[in-house]
Amino acid sequence: MKLARWCLAQNLFDEARDEVQHVLKLSPTARDAKGMLASIDASKARLTAKPRVDPGLVQTGAEITPTNEGIRVKRNGAGISPVDITTEPFPGFPTDLQAQFMGLMTKAKGKSHITETIFENRFMHVQELARLGAHITLSGQTAIVDGVSKLKGAPVMATDLRASVSLVIAGLAAEGETTVNRIYHLDRGFERLEDKLSGCGAVIERISG
Repeated sequence: MKLARWCLAQNLFDEARDEVQHVLKLSPTARDAKGMLASIDASKARLTAKPRVDPGLVQTGAEITPTNEGIRVKRNGAGISPVDITTEPFPGFPTDLQAQFMGLMTKAKGKSHITETIFENRFMHVQELARLGAHITLSGQTAIVDGVSKLKGAPVMATDLRASVSLVIAGLAAEGETTVNRIYHLDRGFERLEDKLSGCGAVIERISG
């Protein structure tokens, strides 16, 4: 796929219920969608939505235009610019968007630094993103993300709610098929995210096995 159109909406994405394994299958032909907005910046898509836009998204190079319906977000055609962010209490960059933003930065043109100051052990998604080909190194509270030109689809495992969204974003931006396992984490905060992404043009389906 070219680049996913993603959703980073803070409110849009806002333990296992049984022994059935739930997974999402992603194919990299997505169009663009804060949760959905983070999926667009990873792509060359366009979306009209009504989330609060974090300034960090603008710095990546996304073009954001107010409309009567909300806002329109699209890629500027120049690729994703690396952005350094540090999680802080409101009104700073929210820790709940840290993982999703990291998913976006895996495709940036250069290095970005993501520093987590609110919680410990909130980088569990790094290892799973690496399975898709992301180049990320950890230094204390900071993750250094060296953007790559291509990610490659692979089976990955969600470790928590926010990490699961970052894997969906990266999976949509990857070439080939990505399978996200243990999506009961995702279901704790997002109702039928696959349907919302499908509405943006993503090729994504929920399977059980």
